[in-house]
Amino acid sequence: MPRARNGEIEIAYETFGTESDPPLILLHGLGSSMLVWNEEMCAGFVDRGFLVLRMDHRDSGLSTVLSDGTRYTLDDMAGDMVAVLDAAGCDRAIVCGYSLGGMVAQAAAAAFADRVAGLVSVSSNTGEPGVGDPTPEALAALTSPPATTIEAQIESDLVGYRIWSNPDWRNEQAEREYLERSYLRAWHPGASERQFKAAARSGSRADALRSLDVPTLVIHGGGDTLIAPDGGRRTAELVADAEYLEVDAMGHELPPQVWAPIISAVTALAARIAW
Repeated sequence: MPRARNGEIEIAYETFGTESDPPLILLHGLGSSMLVWNEEMCAGFVDRGFLVLRMDHRDSGLSTVLSDGTRYTLDDMAGDMVAVLDAAGCDRAIVCGYSLGGMVAQAAAAAFADRVAGLVSVSSNTGEPGVGDPTPEALAALTSPPATTIEAQIESDLVGYRIWSNPDWRNEQAEREYLERSYLRAWHPGASERQFKAAARSGSRADALRSLDVPTLVIHGGGDTLIAPDGGRRTAELVADAEYLEVDAMGHELPPQVWAPIISAVTALAARIAW
């Protein structure tokens, strides 16, 4: 698996598709890895004419895992993404981030405007207090203490899925298999807490979002209890000419039911970009 370097940080990434096609880089959420972006979904993007890159954030997957107490910010994580673009030979890309990845994507669009051809923020928020807040039940599940075994971590994650996913769309056996595959690949107890703190210490992105001049698409689930839909609505409100897509039945999740609408919306955004 190729790796990019940002100072002392190594970032693992993968590519799908043809190098001459417009690049689309996918950023995952808190405590997960690039595997959140299912290979079939990546193939769907490739079929629409994208070169797809997916990466493990620092403190995730096969990328550098830091020690307890290490401090970093969303801007640092955005720098990791730029390092991946450099390593892959991409001058610019559409940056699509889910949840925490959406926060990193927003930070990248502000800090590295020349590298971001388009911004897609999925199931994310603006960092403003009182915007996109979780329900108490969802917050309790998100901030539960780190598990001490992979088996316990899987059960803890499934508790969260039952809270913030659409029950009619869930396939718990498939979820369990995904979690097993993900944690057997790499498991880093406590790392998600450092990512959580990185987002918290980075503060509000409202002023940065107001200043953006980049084609932007915001997608959010109408049933999201982990990051409430007003987080997405506020993001779209702040970015000039942003398009907003709210998927009523979608919670805080990326199941097969949402792949087609997301792929279609990102493809439409790409058509607005002068490559």
